[in-house]
Amino acid sequence: MVELSGDARDGLEAVVPGGVATRAADRLRLAHDASHYLLHPSAVVTPADADQVAALLRHSRRTGTPLTFRSGGTSLSGQAVTDRLLVDTRRHFRDLDVLDEGRRVRVQPGVVLRQVNARLAPYGRKLGPDPASESACTVGGVVANNSSGMTCGTEFNTYRTLESLLLVLPSGTVLDTGAPDADARLRAAEPELHAGLLRLRDRVRGNPDSVRRVRAQYAMKNTMGYGVNAFLDHDEPADLLTRLVVGSEGTLAFVAAATFRTVPVHRHAATGLLVFDTLGAAMAAMPALVAAGPAAVELLDAAALRVAQRDPRADAALRGLAVRDHAALLVEWQESDPEALAERVAAARPVLADLPLATPARLSGEAAARAALWHIRKGLYAAVAGARPSGTTALLEDIAVPVDALAGTCAALADLFDRHRYEESVIFGHAKDGNLHFMLNERFAGGAAPARYADFTEEMVDLVLGHGGTLKAEHGTGRVMAPYVRRQFGDELYAVMREVKTLCDPDGVLNPGVLLSDDPEIHMRHLKTVPTVEEEVDRCVECGYCEPVCPSRDLTTTPRQRIVLRREIAAAHAAGDPALAHELEAAYDYDAVDTCAVDGMCATACPVLINTGDLVRRLRADRTGGVAQAGWRGAARGWGATTRGMARGLDLAG
Repeated sequence: MVELSGDARDGLEAVVPGGVATRAADRLRLAHDASHYLLHPSAVVTPADADQVAALLRHSRRTGTPLTFRSGGTSLSGQAVTDRLLVDTRRHFRDLDVLDEGRRVRVQPGVVLRQVNARLAPYGRKLGPDPASESACTVGGVVANNSSGMTCGTEFNTYRTLESLLLVLPSGTVLDTGAPDADARLRAAEPELHAGLLRLRDRVRGNPDSVRRVRAQYAMKNTMGYGVNAFLDHDEPADLLTRLVVGSEGTLAFVAAATFRTVPVHRHAATGLLVFDTLGAAMAAMPALVAAGPAAVELLDAAALRVAQRDPRADAALRGLAVRDHAALLVEWQESDPEALAERVAAARPVLADLPLATPARLSGEAAARAALWHIRKGLYAAVAGARPSGTTALLEDIAVPVDALAGTCAALADLFDRHRYEESVIFGHAKDGNLHFMLNERFAGGAAPARYADFTEEMVDLVLGHGGTLKAEHGTGRVMAPYVRRQFGDELYAVMREVKTLCDPDGVLNPGVLLSDDPEIHMRHLKTVPTVEEEVDRCVECGYCEPVCPSRDLTTTPRQRIVLRREIAAAHAAGDPALAHELEAAYDYDAVDTCAVDGMCATACPVLINTGDLVRRLRADRTGGVAQAGWRGAARGWGATTRGMARGLDLAG
């Protein structure tokens, strides 16, 4: 962490009045996200609107102070952590306007994805991207990471369904790329950027090898590096800039609002869990299944199935399965018309009948059964991570390969897990897109990476690129894959990406160290150490699913922040820093204990069923002491007499 001087704080206060926090409790509670990286910001800045963001960016360029934008904090690749200025864009950027009877929607970056879909539901529409984190991720993160998800594939992801952006560039220029004269405005305000984008467009198009590489890479889900496919898909610099910002992870500009074209909601669906004896058998079934036209095919390996069995919403068939080497495919067919769905399902039944299934295939159109299956799948990452050994950090990787290479990739990954002694590692993901997620549990003692993690990463990179795949399909390059962008794209396209960054952010103040980095070891630095604290705290994976439902989220702290502050207090004691520990403990009483509603709402959203209210009640009890507790218990037993006595006391006072 870089300390913020008094003069620097005063300078920020002049730019964002009342929006600068430097207390340890404020900086450390917002330092944590869902990734396996941790940096402590020197200050948290909370701008109220795009004009304040523009002033803040001008200030950063003038003073050379880097900053990082942070919204929902569900990102998994380290793109939302910093030791400089952390800019909270969730507090104030929450406007949402439904346009054209729901066919379009204009949203600010702090709005949660599920809230957008709830507003669109009466129109029978929704956003195209459908990530598993929809209950907590925000539109800012969806754009920054080019989110896709369960059923959208590459056709309805953020890149394909985005119409325009309201951008704030590092120079402070504000540009609405949806305006009719957007390109002329960009040329007038940023002539070097405008000319540079045209030059890069022609450079990419004029190089046959670049064109071939881009076409191959973006035939898959791909969030590695900048979206250089924009140079083949669009002509005008304003349109190029719009698409380059998608997936740029806050390194090129700030997205103050995004306008999307929405997609229809298919209200009728048939969903089932197809169980196979082995992972290889499940992968071998993929070509026939994909030919049957399902909207989704989601993979769960044996370890994922064991975790899914512990979910309270798992049905009797799943709970009763004696899992050995099994694997399952969650399949769903969707249609807007029930008769069309019936035809789809009828056509699929012969395919299902020919599959070597371990249990009979069952498809259900019943809403509760379908919701239970998707609940298990969407909460799988956090549930698996929540079951990890105490004191370890969960790492979720994300790759994609051509579908015909899926079986070989799964087998090779399993071999890597065995050779590097990663026990209970889990493979799941969007099999229909060749997109795999796998999770490792690692212990980063003192924030250092053990040799096996470094060796595993190198071998995994060779495996994926050897199959013609991408090292990041959905979760963004972040810090975790920044050193490998050049290896995946080659020197020429990497040079194009470097110039994109220089054109947009010549002073390098936006999110340094993310997406592109000259440090070949950056993915091995600032790794998150997770101290053992309390049972509720130890299970938390810091995913942030609890935050949108917390009543006090805008007053003091959220459930995730209450938990991470407990970890920070424990870490301060372990590091021999009693002054920091005391400061955090003093702030914790009000910020976390006194202002918690203890209503258990967090548990309704938590994939590992943590009720932070239980923790807070215990802390309150410890703080209150035995005598006071006995008194209140006595009052509760005689509550009628107690209230009559209190009423008389109030009468007397009156």
